Amino acid sequence: MSGQVEITDLVRAVRGRVPLDAAKLLSRETPERIEAVFAELPQVLADHIRMYLPAELQSQIKGALGETEEATVSAMMEPALAVLPETMTVREAIDFLRNHETPRLITYLYVTDSEEKLAGLIVIRDLILAKPEETLASVMLPEPFALTEDMDLAEADKAAIHRHYPVYPVVDADMHVIGVVRGWRLFERQAIEISAQSGQMVGVDKEERLYTGIWPAFKMRHGWLQVNLLTAFAAGAVVSMFEGTIAQIVTLAAFLPILAGQSGNTGCQALAITLRGITLGDLNHYPVRSLIRKELILGALNGFLTGLVAGLAMIWSSGGFSSAEGPMLGLVILLAMTGACMASGLFGVLVPLALRRFGADPCTASSIFLTTGTDIAGMGLMLALATLMVL
Repeated sequence: MSGQVEITDLVRAVRGRVPLDAAKLLSRETPERIEAVFAELPQVLADHIRMYLPAELQSQIKGALGETEEATVSAMMEPALAVLPETMTVREAIDFLRNHETPRLITYLYVTDSEEKLAGLIVIRDLILAKPEETLASVMLPEPFALTEDMDLAEADKAAIHRHYPVYPVVDADMHVIGVVRGWRLFERQAIEISAQSGQMVGVDKEERLYTGIWPAFKMRHGWLQVNLLTAFAAGAVVSMFEGTIAQIVTLAAFLPILAGQSGNTGCQALAITLRGITLGDLNHYPVRSLIRKELILGALNGFLTGLVAGLAMIWSSGGFSSAEGPMLGLVILLAMTGACMASGLFGVLVPLALRRFGADPCTASSIFLTTGTDIAGMGLMLALATLMVL
């Protein structure tokens, strides 16, 4: 029985710490005791703490690292420690806090009405400054924002970003307080999601960490590399259609990677902004049509200015303005660079939105599809223009 009490105390201590500090506390325990603590914690919190444990402890603890399949608020929820009726007086509420086992874990008092529904919350400062005989109903902030237990964690993250509360109450369908979620846990999850985006765009699974083994990392990465190979064949097929043009104007071959690199970078910029908008919820309030128009204009401006420099380089490498085809090839590069950058900006917006529309993670390997689209559009446009205007 005493061992169970010790585990309970350890769980309580872990709940009140950030994952890094909780991991330091648990690192002094045996794997069996750590497993017992994790069994009492929400899965998401347990996984976050596990990330900071020493590698040898991680390998001894049962259970795979990863988020729960049902990533809802209920998985991150903690008990609500201070839910009080609106008829209680300020003096009684202060006595409640003084006699509580863990008063330092209480940030807000949640006030309920006669039907035990959430009616308001009280900041501790306001409680202390209120008159002792006042009721909580007269001190509380009415109609506080609350999360629901079945809310997706991604939606909860967006709510936290716009509000920055230290703690959020969680209610059921009848507005009864059933728990709380700490804001720092939502922000930590958001930071992990954003840091994973750069890897997901090139086919690195968001579950992969520095300590992930070689074989699991291989299985996570290799499939997307095969997809990338297939899409690269598509770009190569477009280039092969203009073999005759490249054979007659050899200089074009030197400018193909320049065009691909420039348009690819432009597309990645648009992709990064679109993914950020999806993650932070900005696209819920900003029209997609306006975003597309913005990226097309930016692509045209950036493509035209970089195309001028690339066009002058093409003229110089083709014999200068005195040559017959030099100025025409320079114009080809200018037009191709402008068109390719506009297309890449368009793809940077449409690729993640299309993935989301079909139910896929918009971050997953989006860079692979973006690169294919920009390569086909850019190289195909340049070689087609050269064929029509020069040959």
